[in-house]
Amino acid sequence: MHSFELSTRRRCELVDITGSVQEILRKSGVTAGICTVYVPHTTAAVVINENADPSVCADILAALARLVPEDGAYTHTEGNSDAHVKAAVIGSSRTVMVSGGRLALGRWQGIFFCEFDGPRRREVWVEIR
Repeated sequence: MHSFELSTRRRCELVDITGSVQEILRKSGVTAGICTVYVPHTTAAVVINENADPSVCADILAALARLVPEDGAYTHTEGNSDAHVKAAVIGSSRTVMVSGGRLALGRWQGIFFCEFDGPRRREVWVEIR
């Protein structure tokens, strides 16, 4: 297993981590298999989506804010219940096929770390087989 850290700057943001994951894959020497990306946090997630137009990330965050508002009627008293729900909806891991030593992503796809309770220092775990 490999890992890397990142620092988020806002309470909610999507950070493109495709390059970091691809670099770990390159160093591994694996040319065919699978790559699992996992975030060990209860208020963060990982998603694969479009990385060509930054407005897609803004739209995802805006839609999640409408679906799971920060000031909802939650019973968890830490003030970050919406972050827990958003992370649960998006999910903590993604698996990507590896082909030719590259992540087998579509033309417009990237891997994004989803921060819902930042800013924070976060960790991403990567397993390649």
